[in-house]
Amino acid sequence: MRSRKMAAALSGLLLTAGLTVAQAPTAQAAAPCEGTYTIVVGGTGSSWNNDLFYGNIQQHVGYPTQIPNGASARAGVNELNRLVRDQRAACPAQHVKMGGYSLGAAVVHIWVTENWQTFDNVNAVLVADPKRKGPPGANGGSVPFGGIVGAPLAGADDFFGNVPVKTICHWDYVCDESAGIWTYPHNHVENYKANDFNMDHHNDVANEQWHNGTWYPRP
Repeated sequence: MRSRKMAAALSGLLLTAGLTVAQAPTAQAAAPCEGTYTIVVGGTGSSWNNDLFYGNIQQHVGYPTQIPNGASARAGVNELNRLVRDQRAACPAQHVKMGGYSLGAAVVHIWVTENWQTFDNVNAVLVADPKRKGPPGANGGSVPFGGIVGAPLAGADDFFGNVPVKTICHWDYVCDESAGIWTYPHNHVENYKANDFNMDHHNDVANEQWHNGTWYPRP
C-alpha cells in the first residue's frame, strides 16, 4: 500500500497542469549571434512549443517529459547541452541565459552543476526547482523521492560554481518540502506569477533566491 501511495504521489509530483502531451523535438531556425541567446526548458507534460515561458526566447527545449524521473532529466540535460554548445560554437562571444520550470528547472540545475567549469558567460533562472537546496525553507521534493526517481534528478544541491543562478520558489512542495505535500498541485500551479515565466524580466547576472516572495542573497 505504501509503495502504491508513493507511486501515485510521484506520478503527480512535478506535473505542469494544463499542458499538452510532450512531443518530439522539432527543428527551429538557428538563432542570430546578436544579443542574449535565451533557452528554456518546460516541466512534466510540457512540449517544446507549450512550456509556459515567454519573452525574447530563441530556443525551447524538447525532451521526453511524460514521466518525471532521472532518465527524462538526463535526456533533457543532454539536449540542452547539445543546443547551447552548438550555439556557442557558432557565436563564441554570445551570452546564454537559460530558464527552467519544475522538471525543467532540475534539467537546467543539473546542466549548470555539470558544465560550469567548461562553459562561461551563462546564467540560469530556476522556477520551482525540485533539486533546490534549503534554506530558506527545506530542500526540494526530489529529496524524499530520490530513491524512486533516480539520478540525476534525485537529491538537492547548490553546486553552481561561478554561474549566476536565480531561484524562485513560492510555498511549493516541489521546491520546498516544508510547504507540505498536501499543498500540491495547487500551489505548484497557482503560486507563480506571469513575470516568473517572462525571461525578459530576469537579467543576465541575477544571483539570488526568491522564497515565498522574500529576497535572499545566494550563499
